[in-house]
Amino acid sequence: MPKLRMNLDELTRMRRSWVSAMGSFGGGGTSDDGRLQEVSDFAPNPGALRMLRYVPPALPPGAPLVVVMHGCTQNAAGFAEGTGWLTLAERHGFALIFPEQSRSNNANTCFNWFEPGDITRGAGEVASVRAMVARMQTDQRIDPARVFVTGLSAGGAMTAALLATYPDVFVAGAIIAGLPFHCATGVSEALGAMRHCPAHTPAEWGDRVRAASPAPQRKPIVSIWHGDADTTVMVSSATEQAKQWCNVHGLREPDSVDDQVDGVAHRAWRDAGGTVRVELYTVRGLAHGVPIDPHAPGDRGVGEAMAYVLDVGVASTWRIARSWGLVPAGGVAQRVEPVLP
Repeated sequence: MPKLRMNLDELTRMRRSWVSAMGSFGGGGTSDDGRLQEVSDFAPNPGALRMLRYVPPALPPGAPLVVVMHGCTQNAAGFAEGTGWLTLAERHGFALIFPEQSRSNNANTCFNWFEPGDITRGAGEVASVRAMVARMQTDQRIDPARVFVTGLSAGGAMTAALLATYPDVFVAGAIIAGLPFHCATGVSEALGAMRHCPAHTPAEWGDRVRAASPAPQRKPIVSIWHGDADTTVMVSSATEQAKQWCNVHGLREPDSVDDQVDGVAHRAWRDAGGTVRVELYTVRGLAHGVPIDPHAPGDRGVGEAMAYVLDVGVASTWRIARSWGLVPAGGVAQRVEPVLP
């Protein structure tokens, strides 16, 4: 019995730590102005997720699609409004999917980025999101070569999982305050990775991605965003993510071009043709959340500040959308092309 009591005590402490850490991921409001539509009959849904979507009026065939993953304790509607994705989609004519977690899956509504059964191709939560994309391709005839994914925190970590497990579906992704793919297995390792991301060689990180889907793989373009004042998921995670995705693309992590973009430290890794394949934005003074600039002129000024959607004068949603060719800037938007091995 003493051993059993010790195990139960340890589990109790672990759960309290998890609830505390995961609770600080979220709080994202519950606003819903009626633009989101629930699709309850998509299938298969092994991850038991909820599917909400936004389709602008008169959306033509061949339009792009963005999957947007909320953080812990957040919901789809609040995150959709806060980040500004709804506004940009309405203005520029692309569709959105907002997967939503349930408390029956995770008490803090975190996507289960640390559970092997939820980050394995054909299983769990990643398979549910894949089914949502397939449903949109059937219903809206979206362009299969212009499907993107982004997310915050647990949603950012699940974004990495979707890019790794379905590189044939997602041409590019943006990971905000997230973690490398397959950096933790189970709650205890997840908590440790958030506090101090494990350091692996680029090849070790890259092998985890390569093992996640069958060859030949398309190599998605990856944008990484992290605040240097983030105390929930430490900024060291961003460096490990860059190592992982640079290795996937056959690029050396030290061989970046460093500059400033909108006053934000920016590292970019380009292929032989000069196209950016991996990039890292490190936002000075940003705590844990999505950086927005709702008071900026034009398309930059979208979103609404709320818990973990932070007005720091950096329009990440607009810049991500622009990099994917969804928002034109001074001319015709450029199509993002996939990379084949």
